[in-house]
Amino acid sequence: MRIMDLALKDLSQILRDKKSLLFLVAMPVVFTLFMGFAYRSGGKETTVADTRILLAVVDPQPEASLNKKLYTSLEATDGLKPVRMGEVEALADLQKDNVGGVLVIPAGFGNVAEDPAQLKLIARTDSLTGQSLFQLLRRPVAQLMSAVEIARISADIVGSVDEFGPALDMAWSGWEANSQAKLVRMEKAVAGKSEDWTGGNPYNQASPGILVQFAIFGLVTSAQILVQERKSRTLQRLMTTAMRPWEIVAGHLLAMFTLTFLQTAMLVIFGQLVLNVNYLSEPIGTLLVSVGLGLWVASMGLLIGVLAKGEDQVILFSMIAMFLFSALGGTWFPLESAGGGFAAVGRLMPSAWAMTGMQNILIRGLGLASVWEPAGILLLYSLGFFGLAVWRFRKNEM
Repeated sequence: MRIMDLALKDLSQILRDKKSLLFLVAMPVVFTLFMGFAYRSGGKETTVADTRILLAVVDPQPEASLNKKLYTSLEATDGLKPVRMGEVEALADLQKDNVGGVLVIPAGFGNVAEDPAQLKLIARTDSLTGQSLFQLLRRPVAQLMSAVEIARISADIVGSVDEFGPALDMAWSGWEANSQAKLVRMEKAVAGKSEDWTGGNPYNQASPGILVQFAIFGLVTSAQILVQERKSRTLQRLMTTAMRPWEIVAGHLLAMFTLTFLQTAMLVIFGQLVLNVNYLSEPIGTLLVSVGLGLWVASMGLLIGVLAKGEDQVILFSMIAMFLFSALGGTWFPLESAGGGFAAVGRLMPSAWAMTGMQNILIRGLGLASVWEPAGILLLYSLGFFGLAVWRFRKNEM
């Protein structure tokens, strides 16, 4: 009963402060709305810039068969964007860096009765664009010239110039079929628009993230009570009463847990009713994670209150804890997007396990079985922080 009386005293002292209520209720709601809007804006599709190299093609005979084949091949080349231009305009654009280079197809290039005249590429050889352009043109030009050579040999063997055209078409078709055959099939492994990482609702990440973050920092007011009691020597007088040290610790812990749990419940209800975050799809799972989160944060708040020598240290320690556990624990962004060592360290954080439990329900659509491990690990962290707080409390008050 004495534990309850002490917890009620702490809660009434906190709830009388209107500034504390503003911080515990209004600010988490505002930040949840803001973060959800940020995720929604970041998830919108954006126009992808065209990174292909612009190639001006000067072609005096665009209707010639050989010229058409070359231009078609240029259009099919990845990284290349051919545009037909007059020679004067093309050279002027090259000077202004509006195009990466100029390919000049000489007159008579499509004359099948003669050897094709040489193509001329005008580009800056000392630039990366010019060198890339040269490499990109090698394949389509080499394919066209080899098709011409195959057709010429075929016409010579048959002994008829009329054989050149059909043989050229056949050789060119072979090159096209070879170009389209993929030795490696590539498939997109990116979720569709309706299957983004938030499960279609950005508040599935924002709501539990802010819930965990403000649960940590909200204990500033709770931890300050221990500091104030120590400064006013109220704590020392409590030690002389019939209350045992563990009862004093338990009373403060119960107040901190109740405060955290009430804030969590409020944000869960707000998320469910206003933001369409389906916490109640697995109500027992949500309750277990909320209790585990409350116990861990209360134990950590108790440790902060025991260690801090003044109210400024309470704020400092709470800020450090909030940023450390929030940044590394995946409350701002999913750890899956970080990868590497950062994600490995982050998964050791108790905040990461709280987020995992919530996301198993909200995003992954898993059942109660997926919550037992996160809730159990949060309980182990709670016992660890509580043990440190009790040990330090006894040492301080002896």
